Amino acid sequence: MADDTSSSDADATAEKGRPTRKQGEKTASRNPVKRLGRFLKEVVEQLRKVVYPTRRQLITYSVVVLVFVGIMMAYIGGLDLLFGDLVRRAFGAGS
Repeated sequence: MADDTSSSDADATAEKGRPTRKQGEKTASRNPVKRLGRFLKEVVEQLRKVVYPTRRQLITYSVVVLVFVGIMMAYIGGLDLLFGDLVRRAFGAGS
C-alpha cells in the first residue's frame, strides 16, 4: 500500500517543477517572422491606447519644461561661479 502512494506522489512532484500553460495559450512559435509580426501587432494595439495631449496642453507642458530648465541653469551657473570664486580665493590663483 505504501508503494502505491509513493509512485503517485513521485508523478505529482515531477509535474510541479514546470509552470502550467494558461487556457488557450499555444506553445511558443520558433518562426522569427511570426514572432516579429506578433510583436508589431501588439505594439500597434498598445499605441491605440495612448492618449495624446491636445495642442494647448503640449504648449503648456513645453513652456513649463523650458522655464524649469532655465531656472536650473541659472541655479547651477550661480553655484559654479560661487564655488569657482571660493576656490580662487582659497588657493590664491589670479592675485
